[in-house]
Order: sequence, then C-alpha cells, then structure tokens
Amino acid sequence: MADDIAIVGAGAAGAGAAYALADADASVTVFEKSGGVCGRAATRRREGCRYDHGANYVKADDERVTELVTDGLDTEGLVDIAEPVWVFDADGEISEGRDADDHKWTYETGITQLAKRLFGATDASVENGVRISEPVRENDGWRLYDTDHEDLGHFDAVLLTPPAPQTADLLGSANWEHRLCRELREAVAVIPYRTIVSAVLHYPFELDQPYYALVNTDDDHDVGWVSREECKDGHVPDGESLLIAQMSPDWSVDHYDDADGAITATAAERVAELLDDERLADPDWTDTQHWRYALADDGVDAGTVDRAAEHGLYLAGDWVAGEARVHAALRNGLETGERITDRR
Repeated sequence: MADDIAIVGAGAAGAGAAYALADADASVTVFEKSGGVCGRAATRRREGCRYDHGANYVKADDERVTELVTDGLDTEGLVDIAEPVWVFDADGEISEGRDADDHKWTYETGITQLAKRLFGATDASVENGVRISEPVRENDGWRLYDTDHEDLGHFDAVLLTPPAPQTADLLGSANWEHRLCRELREAVAVIPYRTIVSAVLHYPFELDQPYYALVNTDDDHDVGWVSREECKDGHVPDGESLLIAQMSPDWSVDHYDDADGAITATAAERVAELLDDERLADPDWTDTQHWRYALADDGVDAGTVDRAAEHGLYLAGDWVAGEARVHAALRNGLETGERITDRR
C-alpha cells in the first residue's frame, strides 16, 4: 500500500522534495498557503513585463542543482544572465565584482518556472490557498487541519518547509505530547531572519550599464541590491528598463509598514543617486513586495532535525541547509525527499 506524504509549502525545498519522491510508491500532497509556487523565488507580470521580485536567479554553486536545472528538467526558455554582478559601498562607490563568469539561471517566463517544472515532473497534488494550522500526531502518523479546522487527512509522514518562524509556530500549535516537539520548536524559533522590502521601478527608456546588478558589500546603505530585469531574455520589452531594488534589512524593518507609494518614492530616489541618473527618480510605474522572512542568517541543529524524522516529521529549506540561497533550498529538499523514501 502506498504511503501518504504531506509537504507543507510549495517553495524550492518543497518542490525539490516532491521531485525526489516522484519515483517512490507514495501519494504526495503539497499544501501551499498562497496562490502560487516557488516561495520567495517569485514572478509577476505587468504591462508586458515579467519580473522576479524576490530571489532573482539560481546560482550555479551546487553541481547537482546545476545539472538538474540545465539537463534534468525541461530547458526551454532557460536564461543564463550574461552580465556580471558588481558591488557598491556605503558611499555609493561602484566597482567591479568577482562573479563575471558565474552562471545565473532563470527562465524567460520567470524564476517561478523552477518549481512549476519540478512539480510538473511528478504526480504530486498541489493544493493552493490552504494554510496549515495544526499538525496532530496520530496512529504513527500525522493528521493535518487548516485554519478553519477542516480535516485535511492522515499522512504517514509530513515535511514542513515554511520559513523557520512559521515552522516554529506550526510546531507550537502541534498536538504532539513529546519532549522533542518543544526542543525542536525552540531550536527552530531562534534562527534569525533578515526582512527585505522590494521596490519594482519601471522606465520607458533603456539603461546602458555594464552590469546586471549591484550589491552593497558593507550593509550600510539604504539599498541592499538593485538589478536590471532587462538583462533576462523575455522579461522586458526592448526600449524599456525594469529595476528591482531590494532595500537593506535595517531600512526594510524601519519602513515595513509605510505606504507603497512612500516606499517606491524613496527607493527610486536612492537608486537615482546610486546610479547617478536623475531620470530614475521618476519611474512611470511601480510595484512592491514585503518579505518579512526573506533570508535566514543561520541553520537549525542537524541532530534535532534527524531525531524528528524518527517520528515521521521532516524539515527542509534554506534555513535547514544553513545557506539562504535558492540552490541550497532546492538541494536540501531533494535530499530530504530521498531521506523520506529511504525511511519508508
């Protein structure tokens, strides 16, 4: 009889785990609270543009992930960003970076394609708009309930992939009378996160710059990162520019609840100063995204995670891998899916 496995979260880790479970004799259901997939590796469309407003690309820092992206999955529309990432300091001084030859993968239709193609290679059922509120330990497995206390079914194993603070909340509401539940929640809850607000700035003219993106190296500038979506094939029509300005964590925390218009106005001013181009202070349309749990600054204790697996409870994500990168989350999801298969 096939096992029933639940994956909470359809980000890179959840998609990787589902992909790893594709050949197992298991029924996999993925519960995702939002209406899309791939978590912070997200894509939007507006006025003929596509833009990755969270994680911008998959970095070629993991051989297994690179092989999967470039050979294991459908490669139609795969984009390797040719332009390099340069750096700038607190004074706005721009200089060349060191990754000119590094691969940076996305897709013509956006980075969310990564999870879509992973799920597309499986028989997993993805249930969008479902927020898990209470995992219950029952009959050597887990029963899940949503926020309306609707019974979502009994599962032989459950994989939690939301950001660490949200996973800690789930563990806190879990009906599981075991000391490990408290220990696991405490280990997960202390993982620090950076908050980031993204400002999307569109212009009806092209920019002529030798780089794809700029990253602040001393964490002492209001802008932490700014990138040019027009460097990605299929994202921006010719003759236009679309900038993704991710504000620094300190600025983002201080201004998280500001009105969108105030956020984009300040971001545009700072970007115009940084690129020394006054035209950039006046974008013709804008967008924003608030990432309260954008980047984990540490990883969870591996021993505690391993002990949870003995009870059919698994954890995966960049915060489990200890590296806040899409490739790290995907690799960790793949490995966790394989661990679930090996324990069945």
